Amino acid sequence: MFKIGFVKLGNIATSTAIDLSLDEIAERSDIEFKIVSFGPKMTKKEGEAAAELLAWRPQLVVISSPNAATAGPTAARELFKGVPTIVISDGPSKKESRDLMAADGFGYIILPMDPLIGAKREFLDPAEMALFNSDALKVLAACGAIRLVQEELDAAMAGIAAGEAKLPAILATPEKCAERMRFGNPYARAKAVGALYMAQTVAGIDAAACFRLKELEAIALAAAAGHEVMRAAAKLADESRELEKANDSVSRRPHARTGEIMTKTRLLEKPEKI
Repeated sequence: MFKIGFVKLGNIATSTAIDLSLDEIAERSDIEFKIVSFGPKMTKKEGEAAAELLAWRPQLVVISSPNAATAGPTAARELFKGVPTIVISDGPSKKESRDLMAADGFGYIILPMDPLIGAKREFLDPAEMALFNSDALKVLAACGAIRLVQEELDAAMAGIAAGEAKLPAILATPEKCAERMRFGNPYARAKAVGALYMAQTVAGIDAAACFRLKELEAIALAAAAGHEVMRAAAKLADESRELEKANDSVSRRPHARTGEIMTKTRLLEKPEKI
């Protein structure tokens, strides 16, 4: 039985689906999960508290958070040196920071298309927060980012189980994500790539609202603009999937009970092991 542990510090949209994507109908017989979550908090205090996962002796640890270069995620990584560990985050964007993680033995998948939310009291409330994350998750799921993460985690687990641990070092691009969805319709693929580029743009808009702008009107308008772009990206992602459904060409990659990834395209065909 493979033991995979998750440390969730703060929130990116991927965090909500990252563990579920490895056992989507809760029938895998080859894997056990343990999740240590700190809700929206991601300070050094929470990072250090992730030590409780060590007693469970996971074979692979996945740390998900916004900007992995900040204090909380950095403190958590220090705990798991010597344990195969993969960082899932929207940053750091600088190559030097990623190289440092790799030099310390950590794998990583950086998803710039999992964007910063407009986290300012002048704009954000719980309803707006949930709407933004649902739009972001739709883009990530329909356009391939969630599948990229799922396939890389499955591959890492298989390697570790075989005694050949190889951790990913991926800065995801819209094109790399869309490739994982194996689109049959090139227009559907183009829409997916477009939606992912829009999602990346959201991060820059919301960063201005969160960190640079000072006046209420400027903050509220910038944050609202970022969220409107995210909403438009979700609509484009939905159009992409609808094109594939109309062609009966949706790529599905379910897990077998024993953990292998299976494949099917036509709705009325059985999935087969790859």
